[in-house]
Amino acid sequence: MTAYAQGYSDYPDKLVVINSMAEHPTYSIVVEMENAKSIDWDEIGVGLKALAREIAAVSATGFARPKVVVSHGGPDSDADLLQASIETEAPQLTQVAELTFAACSGGRYYDLKNNGVPLTEGNIVVFLDSDTVPERDWLSTLLKPFQHPETLCVNGHTYLSYDDFFSRTFALIWFFPMARGDERFASKRAINANNIAFQRDWIASHPFPAHNGFKVSCTLLMHQLWREGHEIVNVDARVYHYSPRGWRFFYWRALVTGRDADRKFVELHSPTRAQRILKSFTRWGTMSWRTTRRVIGHAPQTGMPIWQIPFSLAVGLAFYTLAFFGHFSLAAGLVRDEIEIVPDYVGHS
Repeated sequence: MTAYAQGYSDYPDKLVVINSMAEHPTYSIVVEMENAKSIDWDEIGVGLKALAREIAAVSATGFARPKVVVSHGGPDSDADLLQASIETEAPQLTQVAELTFAACSGGRYYDLKNNGVPLTEGNIVVFLDSDTVPERDWLSTLLKPFQHPETLCVNGHTYLSYDDFFSRTFALIWFFPMARGDERFASKRAINANNIAFQRDWIASHPFPAHNGFKVSCTLLMHQLWREGHEIVNVDARVYHYSPRGWRFFYWRALVTGRDADRKFVELHSPTRAQRILKSFTRWGTMSWRTTRRVIGHAPQTGMPIWQIPFSLAVGLAFYTLAFFGHFSLAAGLVRDEIEIVPDYVGHS
């Protein structure tokens, strides 16, 4: 027997602890509260109850009690009200996890995610949004690849829920894959900042990049992972995201989707204005064709009646036509590149 093995044979309890840590990495979860502004507390409660269920399930298999960091955009004094609301809607959460609050006054979506990381503990940081609801086995599926020390990033599967014509249409045209029957799109999905986990050391030193765009930073972080030669592990860790609602949100989100497309092109391809303008037209064509294929091909599985499919297609094409105008206007310099925030007129969805 080697001296190394002999040494551990003298301390069998220590060996068991080390093996347990290798099998069950320690983790924390960051929940941002920016998206909570657009839904009701009973809907937030559904997600928090599901989160508590998932934590309890993995804890029963040997994982240590985690810390859940609730990162919000208000002052420190909001913590008491948030804690009271969480305890009212999901009292189970405080029973299975250590709850702590991180204030980032005026912080935007990615600011809140970055703001939560310094308060996390353990080997892994899991990001979940306040308007997402985990399915069963979500957390165990997301954490399992980290049993291999080389795993750096594990990306879950987020999809939009639906219960009426407009939410079904959003689910069909959105940048998330469908819940079922969409394997090709799901296999090529981008990282979901609302359903993803990283080695803590890496994400602490590589925060979501600061950017004027609304949903650009996750794309930039994904490309940073690729440039450094890291593999993104896609797993079937499912959460559903509440569907956007309301024509005001539809109008604003379409325009900002186009502006973000231009911002991504500038960051990843070319800042040349002529190329940016050309890209706005080619993307309009690409997204119009994609929308047509997805609505016709996937509408039946959502339960959408056949007579609604043409109207759904018209709504989808209108969305990406508005996105084109947003894209073109920024590419052509007709509007300034300003920090994107959800405007007051969008209101509660």
